[in-house]
Parts: sequence; C-alpha cells; structure tokens
Amino acid sequence: MPDCPANSGETDRSLPGQKVRVMLPLPLPEPLDYRVPEGAAVPEPGSFVRVTLGTRRAIGVVWEGAGEESGSAFPLERLKPIGEILPTPPLCPELCRFVERVASYTLSAPGAVLRMAMSVEEALLPPPPRRICSATPAGLAALDEPNPKKPLSTSRRRVLEALRDGSAWSVAEAARRAGCGAAVVRGLIAAGHVGELLVPSEPPSPLQGNWDAAGPHLSPDQRAAASRLVERTGAGGFTVTVLDGVTGSGKTETYFEAIARALAAGQQVLVLLPEIALGAQWLDRFRRRFGAAPVEWHSDVSQTQRREAWRAVASGRARIVVGARSTLFLPFAELGLIVVDEEHDPSYKQDDGVCYQARDMAVLRASLAHIPIVLVSATPSLETVVNIGRGRYERVHLPRRHAEARLPAIALVDMRKERMEPRRFLSAPLVEALGRTLEAGEQSLLFLNRRGYAPLTLCRACGHRLQCPSCTAWLVEHRFTGRLLCHHCGYAAPVPALCPECLTAGTLVPCGPGVERLKEEVAARFPQARIALMVSDLLPGPRAAAELAEAMVEHRYDVLIGTQIVAKGHHFPMLTLVGVVDADLGLAGGDLRAAERTYQLLHQVAGRAGRAERPGHVLIQTYMPDQPVMKALAAGDRDGFLAVEAASRRAAGLPPFGRLAALIVSALDPDSVDFAARALARAAPQLPGVSVLGPAPAPLAILRRRHRRRFLVKAERSVNLQAVLRDWLGRVRLGGSARLQVDIDPYSFV
Repeated sequence: MPDCPANSGETDRSLPGQKVRVMLPLPLPEPLDYRVPEGAAVPEPGSFVRVTLGTRRAIGVVWEGAGEESGSAFPLERLKPIGEILPTPPLCPELCRFVERVASYTLSAPGAVLRMAMSVEEALLPPPPRRICSATPAGLAALDEPNPKKPLSTSRRRVLEALRDGSAWSVAEAARRAGCGAAVVRGLIAAGHVGELLVPSEPPSPLQGNWDAAGPHLSPDQRAAASRLVERTGAGGFTVTVLDGVTGSGKTETYFEAIARALAAGQQVLVLLPEIALGAQWLDRFRRRFGAAPVEWHSDVSQTQRREAWRAVASGRARIVVGARSTLFLPFAELGLIVVDEEHDPSYKQDDGVCYQARDMAVLRASLAHIPIVLVSATPSLETVVNIGRGRYERVHLPRRHAEARLPAIALVDMRKERMEPRRFLSAPLVEALGRTLEAGEQSLLFLNRRGYAPLTLCRACGHRLQCPSCTAWLVEHRFTGRLLCHHCGYAAPVPALCPECLTAGTLVPCGPGVERLKEEVAARFPQARIALMVSDLLPGPRAAAELAEAMVEHRYDVLIGTQIVAKGHHFPMLTLVGVVDADLGLAGGDLRAAERTYQLLHQVAGRAGRAERPGHVLIQTYMPDQPVMKALAAGDRDGFLAVEAASRRAAGLPPFGRLAALIVSALDPDSVDFAARALARAAPQLPGVSVLGPAPAPLAILRRRHRRRFLVKAERSVNLQAVLRDWLGRVRLGGSARLQVDIDPYSFV
C-alpha cells in the first residue's frame, strides 16, 4: 500500500534560497523551476501550490525535492516565487511515478498526463463555508410571548419550534423540517427572529457499508475461485490474477469476495468498467450485497459530484470507486485492490489526447503500488492469454454457468443461400425463431452494431452520397430525430428534401440497415411485439440504461434491439433467443485485431441467451460461414480460435509478439500535411528490427477538417520502441498548423 501523507506537506524548514520544481497540468516536457520565498516553508513533493505562469495564475504539483542541483541553472533571483501551498492532501509518490511512467510509455508530455490526475481544479481548493441559521433570542421570545401584537404565522411558528433546542441548519433543511418553503425561513431572518452565520464545511461521512455481509450462495467453482482471489488480496503485494469465466458463470459475485476482503481491511478499491451503461446493473448488485453505493466516476457525473468524489478519494473517505478508464488517475490514499471488469473491451483504449490502454496502465499502477489486480473476462484478450502462458499472470477459471443455466446453442445462418426480400434484413430462420420465441412468452435480442436508420443515403437519380463536410465519412440517417449525423465529429443536419447535387426531389434513399431500420422491420413482421432499442444515442446516462434493463427483467418488452452495449453484463432471465443480424460487420478493414474483436463481441452477445432455467439459442447471420471466427463461435472453441490467432500474429510479428506504433500527422490543408509527412519520412529510422510503413493517407483522410497522413512503425519485441521514436521525432520540427499524434500499441487504424 502506498505511504501517503495526510496533510498539505508544509514543514518548519525555512532555509533561504530554496528552489523547487513544479509540474503544471499543461503539455510541457518537464517541470518548471520556482523559488521558495525566504522564510517560507519548503513544500514536500506532491504538494499542490499556486504559481505564476506568464500573466496568469496556475496550480501545479511540487515534483521533486528542493535543491540547487535540480532543474535549470537560472539564478534564484530570476525565478518566480511559489504562492500558497494548498491544504489539499498531496499526491502520493506512487501516483507521481505513475504519471511519469505513463508519459514515458505513451511519449506524452508529463503535464498532459498530470492533467488527468488534476481534472477537477475546484477540488484542490478549500470548500466554501456553509451558511447555517438558528433561532435568535428575539425569535424565541416571540415564540413564547402570550399576547403578541403581531402574531407569528403557523409556518413561522413551526420553523422557530424546530430551532428552539438550539439546532442550526441550512435554510433548506430548516424549511424541510418545518414543512414549509425556504421563503418562510428567509422572512424570519429578515425579521431578526432567525440569525445566520458561516461555519466551515464538513466533509461528507465516509461510505458505511456492511463489508462483512454474507453474499449469495456460491457454486463450488465460484467458491474455489473466490478463495484464491481473497487469498491474493489478503496477502498484498503485486499480483495479476485473471478471472476467466464463461458468460453467466457469476464472475461479479466471485470477485465481490475479494472486494469485501480489501474493504474489511480498511483499504480502498478501484473497479474499472468499460461502459457507463454497464454500471447500472453492477451498482444495483453492489448495493444489494453491501448495503451502500460506491463512488462513481465517469463522464455522466456532474461537476459537483466529481469535485466531492475527488476529495473523498484523496482523503480516503471513498472506500470503493467504480468508473471508466479515467478513474485510474484519481489520487487514492490507501489503494489496496484494482479490478478491471471486461478487461478485453476495446473501449479501455483512449485514442485521443494521451493515448493509453487503461487495462495495461492499471497493471502498471498496481505494480507501482505493490497491490493485487484482478482482470475479469469471458473472452480474455490475446495479450492477457499470452501473459498467462508466460507465467506473468495467474488464471482462475469458472468453466460452468451458475445454477442450472447452460450455455446457449449457436447456429450459423449462411446468408449466401437465403432468398431475402427487398429491403428486409432478417433471414427466414431468424424470423421463424422470433415467432416461436414470442409464442412461448420469452424474450429475444437482435444485435446489430450500427446506430441510426441507415449507414448511407444516396440519390437514385445522380448517385450522390451524403457525406460529412468535415470528414471523409458518410452521414448516418437517424430517422427518429430526422437528422443526418457524422459519428466521427458530431456534425448534424436535417434530412434534405432535395438531392444537394442534382436538386431532384424524392430520390434520396437509405442504403443498408441500422438498428432503427431493424426495429421498423420487426414491428412490421410482428405488430404485437413490444420492442425496445438499447443504443447510446437514446440512453442519456446510466439511469436510463438501468431503467431499460429493469423493464426487460420485468418483461415489459418482448424484443430488444441494440448495438454493442447490449453485449456486456446484462442479465435477462427470460431472454432465450439472440439473433446477430450482420456478423461480418467487424471483419472489414485492416485492423489487426478485427478477428479477435469480432469473436469477443459475438461471444459476449451470444452469452445473453439462456442465463436462467430456460435454454438459449443463438442464430448468427453471416456471408462468411467458413471464416475461422464463425467456425469457432459455432463450435464453442474459444481456445482453438485464440491458438490460431496467436499463430497468425506470431508469424507476422504483430502484437503481442511484436510492437507497433501509429503516427498520425495532420494539418488544415493537404500541402502542409504532405510537407510535414515528407519531413518525417526523410528522418525515419533505418535500424535492424524496425520498419516504417508510410506515409499514406489515413483511412479517415480528413477528420474535423484536418487532413491526415499515417505512419505505422513495426518493431521486434526486443527493440526499445519509445527510444527509437524519441530520437526520430526529436530530429524533426513540424511547423505551421501541423500536429503529430503518437499512439503506442494502436487499437484504432482509422
């Protein structure tokens, strides 16, 4: 467990002429030197301080100890003095090292990484004082006066009665207790019968859960796995354990045992989830088990909640935090366990700003903090599987579903042999299965990983395709909102009445299916069916996702249609049929992980079927039934698929058996981007074990009006890829509007 100081770090050291280095949350390559004013205390490393940068004030972190030997050679009198030391708990040494290591690995500026750890600047400042009110002697006298000339109203009397015993509350709380409006309390303040004063804000009470509460009955497999996780958690020290269990095997309840062990020991726990929508059912399970709600951290949390959560984590009051990948950079005071659920999920990879893989960085943070980490998945990533084979990770297996449930039967529908009706996308076998499921009073899930109504709109008269004006991407029609959207930059426009090219009316037609169009077909075929869409566009946050999941559990819908968010973590006892409408969708393009991702996604969505007593069935529509992914899915041969995939990657020298980096250079005009790309190409390294491919136009050659060229750097595992890239990029200076983004271990190839 990291040893974190509990106060601001001020000491009684006051040596004259001290210098400190301060890291600012800006894309700067290193900390800046500042002077400690004579007679002032020297802040400890990790302390938050106010400093001047140019003409503005900023908050930074003291990054290393004071001393003449550190930083630049500027004389002390030329350095700007630091301002106040903020009364915020300083960053732990472990988190400072983590920031440096992430920056070094991703070739990012340390300040840009630090910004993720300081994402809520308001949390660094002292909380404002609270305003409370209490009854004055005049108010109490008015309350007890037998024959007042001006009697108190009934509501004012109730307020004073509530405050009679000397209680002091906020205006809102006093009004609530008296059963009246806040205006009544303010009227008493104006009359002098109630007084107001400012008191220091008190932090909320720490999360009080019943960490020793007994969980649900575990199967023998679950008990054995949970025992191993609890043993690892109790022993402490850095270990990586992979909880590998089939869909529906009860992995969450199993690792809850390790969480209970860490919480009972007074440690903090971090749980990473790949999707905000997935967190709703997870939170409900946690509350049922422990009787309390964890702290949440994701993009749907309000700024006020983020401020309080950051402070609670830094002070140690937040015992367990669950959230998205950015949760990894919170300043935990007593972190004792990390859990990465659905560790294979590609959404753990951040592709803009600081490009990092949260699963891998979570392992790094656990190693720096000397604590255990648990990676959880039914379809572990190939990187994780290889690390198990190399002995770096330990595997704990759950081979069977919980209770009486059985894995669903999976069948392929060869779409090459199906006679499809025009503008229909459900094959005869899938339609028949939907009908049987409806007749049996059971639920169905149709999966299509494509939002909107249609991925392309074109003109039948001239062939014009509606394209985003800022990106080389087609506009997607969203018929429910009557808009055309670009899913890359967010551009939106109404569906035009005329073709923008030939100005012909009534010739724009949708091409291909999206989930909205699929709903239209199901409604036409089964008018009696109650249909719901589970798509991120229509779910404004975790609460909306939880309400939809609850409606499915209560069988208020018969057919659920959705994109990839339906594939993860949901448990619908009456759902017995899963239909995959376009299984080949993820195999297109040059993504080296396309086959692995497709297998993982389809395996996960298939796992939604038959999770209770009723048996499940899965139909996968594909035009490539002989593709290894499809064969492995039909045969239930995950390990065989991974072996073939590993052999293919090993032969090509691709991750995890080789190393990759993507360099994207972009500019506002094509000439500038080509000039910058040629400059990079001329300086490209010529080293054994390293090959540089490109420059070439990126698949998305224009994104948000910026023209893009891509390099792909391939290296053997023994090569220090970061050192090679630092040397290369250090010899090239990009000018004008050109920007360069470096992505180590790229997941996206657009």
